[in-house]
This record gives sequence, structure tokens and C-alpha cells, in this order.
Amino acid sequence: MARDPEQTLATLAELQAARELSIIGLGEPIAPPPEARTQADGARSSDASADAADSPSPATLEADLAHYKVRHLRLALVQARADEEKELFSKLRFSYLEQVTKEKFLRAIVGDPPLVVEAAENVELEAQLAEVKAALRVQKAEVAGFVAELERRGRELSRRHEGISLQRTTLATLPASMSSLQTSVAELQTALAPPDAAAAPTQSLPLPATLSLLGSREAELAALDAQLKSLQGAELPRKTRQLERAQAELRPLEARRAGSAAAARE
Repeated sequence: MARDPEQTLATLAELQAARELSIIGLGEPIAPPPEARTQADGARSSDASADAADSPSPATLEADLAHYKVRHLRLALVQARADEEKELFSKLRFSYLEQVTKEKFLRAIVGDPPLVVEAAENVELEAQLAEVKAALRVQKAEVAGFVAELERRGRELSRRHEGISLQRTTLATLPASMSSLQTSVAELQTALAPPDAAAAPTQSLPLPATLSLLGSREAELAALDAQLKSLQGAELPRKTRQLERAQAELRPLEARRAGSAAAARE
């Protein structure tokens, strides 16, 4: 069943509003609290698509630019803070391993009896460490594959989203275009329609009847052409000779008429 274009556009708008796609939203859990963001943003909405739907003014564009500059600066600060936390975590991890190693070494020395590690135990631990490292490399390769797959799917979804947005924009212009085309078709039909079907019945015939009528008229025209050619080939010379004989007979009569008229004048 055909649906109303306006209803379809309204449904698409509701779906797009319910599922907002934004990369900036990924950083919101580690960004400042919502209250701070609300105070910083004020009454300004961050939905750029809603602003783009209206006719933007220079002031609106400047406000958008300032808004996104603040967002970019905030994300840069969050990234810098995350890098600092990562570096601090690496230092703490190294310090923890150092302290644990020293503690184990001291306990092994002062223990009763003291813990003595033999070369065979070291070889066994090195073998276990090699296995763990191999498993870790496998897991890293799997994670890298997962990340590559996620990036590929992200790019694919981004392209699909852009295509859907473009189709939605095109769909929004279709009702007006269809209305304009329907109006143009109605005007052309009115202009091409015969003024009176009864006065000109041949102009309102269907296609088969029109083709039949055209064939009969072409046959009549061909017959007239053949008749004209036969007349030009046979009758025209005979009529020409008759005309020449009539003109030859007419010349003495004209001479006699001219002499009679001259005699009458004398």
C-alpha cells in the first residue's frame, strides 16, 4: 500500500532524532560533568543538523564555530589528561614490580631455610614465560584483527549513513518536484487536447485507428501520384500536340481578322 510522502519523511525524521550518531558523544563519559557542560554551552544546542535545516546567518555560523572550537579544545585536554594517566600508570606498574621483586628476593635470603633457585627451575620458568608470551602475541594479533574489522565496519557504516542522509535529502525534495511535474503534465495535456472532439474526430482516435487511417491516406496519395505520372507521361504530349495544331489553325484566322479590321477602318 502506498504511503503518504509527508508521513514517510516524518517517520525518517523521528528515527534520525532517536538515534543520533556523533563521535563527540564517545568522549562524554570522561569529559567534565554534564552540569559544567550545560553551563559552558548555555542555551546553545549542539545539534548541527537542526541548524543546517534552517537558513544559517553569519552570527549563527560564528556561534557554531566557537562551539566546536570549545569542544575540540575540551577533547584535546581530555586526551592530554589520558596520556598523563597512562604514563603515570606505567611508572607505578614499574615501581610495583620493582618493589615486589625486591621483597621476594629479601624473603628468599632471610628465610629459614633460605630459598635457593636452581638453574633447572630458571629454565622451566623461561619456558613457561615463552609460552605465555606466544599466547600473548596470538591474543594481540586477534585484537588487532578485531580492531581492523571494527574500523572497516565503521567506515562502511559511515558511508551507508552518508548515503541514507543524501537519500533522505532527495526524498524531502521529491513531493515538491512531483507536484510541479504533475502541474506541468496537466498544463501540457490541456494545451495538446483538441478544442472540440466532435469537430475533429480524427484528432482523438486511438493509436491503432490512427495508424489505419494513416495507411489509407498514404495509399490514396500513392494512387494520386501514380495517376499524375501516367497523365504526365501519356496525355501531356497529346494535349501539347493538340494545342499546337489549334494555335496553327488560329494564326490564319487572326490574320484574316486583323485584315478585316484594317479594311473596316479604311
